[in-house]
Amino acid sequence: MSRFRMHPTGGQEQQMLLHCAHARYVWNLAVEQHAHWQRGRKSAPGFVEQCRQLTEARGDSEWLGAGNADVQQQALKDFAKAKDARFTSGFGEPTWRRKFRHEGFRVIGTDRVPEYNEDGTPRLNAKTGKQVMGRSVVVRKLNHRWAQVKVPGCGWVRFRLSAKGKGARLPSAKTFRVTFRNGQWHAAFAVVPEPGPAPGTGEVIGIDRGVRITAALSDGRTLNCPQLTVKERAQIRKHQRRAARAPKGSDCKPAEYAKAARLKAREANRRKDWCEKTSTMLAKSFDLIRFEKLNIKNMTAKAKPKPDPDRPGRHLKNGRAAKAGLNRGILAQGWGLLRQRTEHKAPGRVEDVPAPYTSLRCSDCGWIDKNSRKSQAEFVCSSCGFTCNADTNASINVAAGQGGIFRPRPTAGAGGTTPRNGSNVREPQPEQAGIPLFQEGEDVNS
Repeated sequence: MSRFRMHPTGGQEQQMLLHCAHARYVWNLAVEQHAHWQRGRKSAPGFVEQCRQLTEARGDSEWLGAGNADVQQQALKDFAKAKDARFTSGFGEPTWRRKFRHEGFRVIGTDRVPEYNEDGTPRLNAKTGKQVMGRSVVVRKLNHRWAQVKVPGCGWVRFRLSAKGKGARLPSAKTFRVTFRNGQWHAAFAVVPEPGPAPGTGEVIGIDRGVRITAALSDGRTLNCPQLTVKERAQIRKHQRRAARAPKGSDCKPAEYAKAARLKAREANRRKDWCEKTSTMLAKSFDLIRFEKLNIKNMTAKAKPKPDPDRPGRHLKNGRAAKAGLNRGILAQGWGLLRQRTEHKAPGRVEDVPAPYTSLRCSDCGWIDKNSRKSQAEFVCSSCGFTCNADTNASINVAAGQGGIFRPRPTAGAGGTTPRNGSNVREPQPEQAGIPLFQEGEDVNS
């Protein structure tokens, strides 16, 4: 997907907001129709029947009929795709779309272009024998930094091109989606990027993800996701205080919240830009990329309440504030986006290594001991004395840990050793584990 910042005029912005309202209204009607279904009732209408009902509704409603039919039908088509993919997408059933939160619509290209097969031959219709004509979005380049796209009912709307990279080229797509959030308009073109070839050097990189250091590479480099500055965080707190103190129903409250949201959107844009550049660097530099396998959804879950057994209806302290701060710190690093974009750019060359014992195992001798992790950043092996940054040590284990690190047996005492490839477990000698060879009073000859 190629995403660009749009700069519509005042009249174009009002028309696009109307398109957003129509698409949201049609989507919610489809959700209501499917939510009404129960066992024993007639099945909810499909896409074709909904399009027929939409035509009747456009004739009965002047407000709905004033909109663009293609935009409204595409909202129904998006709902049908979401309904079919509810078991595979991970998002479940399609839900309601809300005003000020789900502002957007999809546009189908109106230009007709011939389609070709992978070998370059024209794609022919099996029945008629004529060449298949596909859709294409109508875009036009103005100069090296500006271009414009045709939006139904709005005419040509300008958008900003990037200075270099794929964002500097004019996008070629069949559809694009217009979104409005935090006072900014964006156009996302549905472009399927071609995966780049592997460098062919045979290098393997391990990546350990953390909060202090976003990504620690096994070659010793550390990468950090950009965050908001101290001044910007102070401005967010200032706008939030003003919004909280503003009278209910006043114009000042939503205005201050909007200012804080724009600053938070700036942080999200920086995080996305960093993930794109970092994932491109990883895909172009290494043949095999191994990530520490993390369940981010469970790691950022809310703290569960602790009922007070002595006082019914009351709860004990559960560290909710501290857990919320940790969740914000984890989500601000973009762990999942970095892993996802790297997989998109290097398909088949990204692996997940189980996380247990990666931070406790010595990457030099294989000794596993929790006492070796002195602090968040310091690792000193209790067996061989190897010293290294804790995150770098974990990334080296991730790079070498095919199938994960096996759990040492309880007879290993304080720790255990594993070989570098993690294929099996080599038990330490009893003297190394701190276990005496014979217990006091035991017969040696028995």
